[in-house]
Amino acid sequence: MRATAKVRNPSRRVVIDGGGLVTLSGQGRRRILYLDTCDPKQQWTTSHCQNQATPQLTIERLGLADGNSTGQLFDGGGGGAIFDRGGRLRIVDSTFTGNRCDPTGPDLGGGAVRALSQYRSEPVDVIDSRFSDNVCSNGGALSSIGVSWTVSGSSFASNRAIGDGANPARTGTPGGGSGGAIYNDGDQMSLQITNSTFTGNHANEGGGAIFFVSDDRTGTLSIRNSRLVDNVNDGFQTQGLPGIFFLGAHRPTIVGSKLR
Repeated sequence: MRATAKVRNPSRRVVIDGGGLVTLSGQGRRRILYLDTCDPKQQWTTSHCQNQATPQLTIERLGLADGNSTGQLFDGGGGGAIFDRGGRLRIVDSTFTGNRCDPTGPDLGGGAVRALSQYRSEPVDVIDSRFSDNVCSNGGALSSIGVSWTVSGSSFASNRAIGDGANPARTGTPGGGSGGAIYNDGDQMSLQITNSTFTGNHANEGGGAIFFVSDDRTGTLSIRNSRLVDNVNDGFQTQGLPGIFFLGAHRPTIVGSKLR
């Protein structure tokens, strides 16, 4: 990619289907895909940009590699491969490798994907996809604020949260370092994981695999028929949940899964 591909807000539905044959590369220099319904440069189309049905962006059978959003801080930054605020985002049978965003910041994240303000709080769907060697301050692979996710049939390996000081940042630190693979922060939201694997992810602070904090304690986490093994956090995790830091409505629902 010689420039970041930007979805214009008047678009209704955008499908990028690589057919299993195409990889888009940011060449370690730039973010790959960008959608922000609240960015006036992409044209405002409603009076409620934070909650509009379109554009609907679907990524299918596509590789996204070596994206880099470092220094791109509009609307909070993050999202080395994909930044999506508003509309709807869906990811199917795609591979994210070696993407990165800024290395520090208490709430900045998403080496591969950053998602905000999805329409009517509908979840981002991640289906049959693979995330490896993605790096950011928080959420080496996926990161969001106030967004729900459904993750199924997907794998997360060797993703890293490399920030320092957690959130809120400890005195004298820049903050970050939580959620080696996934970082979710917000209020009423959910993370549903099924038939997926998390191996060898790492967080400098909390949640080697998953960091999930619902500030008003209404959020829920469920893990079904999945395997979370050898996800290391140097700082903290929830007792009895290796590689996970969780604050939410009640203890996570874990069925048919291995955590070690």
